[in-house]
Amino acid sequence: MPFDDWRYIESHLEWVEMPAQSTLFEAGSSLRHVYFPTTAVVSLVSTMLDGATVEVAAVGSEGMVGVDAFMGSSNANDGTTASGTVAAQNTALVSRGGHGYRMSAQSIAHQAKRSERVMHHLLNYTRTLFLHMSQTSACNRHHSLDQQLARWLLVHLDRQADNDLRITQERMASMLGVRREGVTGGALRLQKAGVIRYGRGQVSVIDRAGLESMSCECHGVIRDAYKRLSNDAVLQVKPTAQTDLAPASSHATAERIGAEGWQTAQAST
Repeated sequence: MPFDDWRYIESHLEWVEMPAQSTLFEAGSSLRHVYFPTTAVVSLVSTMLDGATVEVAAVGSEGMVGVDAFMGSSNANDGTTASGTVAAQNTALVSRGGHGYRMSAQSIAHQAKRSERVMHHLLNYTRTLFLHMSQTSACNRHHSLDQQLARWLLVHLDRQADNDLRITQERMASMLGVRREGVTGGALRLQKAGVIRYGRGQVSVIDRAGLESMSCECHGVIRDAYKRLSNDAVLQVKPTAQTDLAPASSHATAERIGAEGWQTAQAST
């Protein structure tokens, strides 16, 4: 993006720890910050009135958590809270702990309004995220639990550096919106097929190609959508002498905030 846009965004970024199982924000709450995970992975979750949950998308270093921030309305009856701030449409749960940047929702909305290029990038990403959500919905309705489980594992693997997922069967069942017994059976079948190894609270993928063959087409559709998004972003780049600058304040801020600072950060989220 143009250097002036990047300079504004960089100046508003804060490096934060994102602990596993923490909640960045809940559906219906005021969206005060957006997040750009680097090593963390975040599950966007829908919750029913009876407490049942299902993951509708996962966000890693390819994306942003909190797209409602720049899509809200100033009308308090149209997607905003009583205070006039934008209301989050989904709950954001950290499924894999790590780090990332956060930025105030007000700042990202301001920059999206003043810069056509920034809005272009944000809307392109949001379009891809919506495809991710719709494909997940179709998968949950039409494909077997074993295929859904394989797709879920692959989507999360795509957003992390290693092949191990620290997650319980109960948590996976909650993310897939199914009974724990179903996940237990599916995990055993995948393990018997030699594609995963499952221990207490950890899944290790030992044959990714085999896992992909046991998944449905949905993982490929989601993966290819993000590849197109990445390719489009590359085509938009206009190299300048300044575009390779890294966030100057990020790691200095990281030293300050760390695990202890997360409590303060969470309190103001």
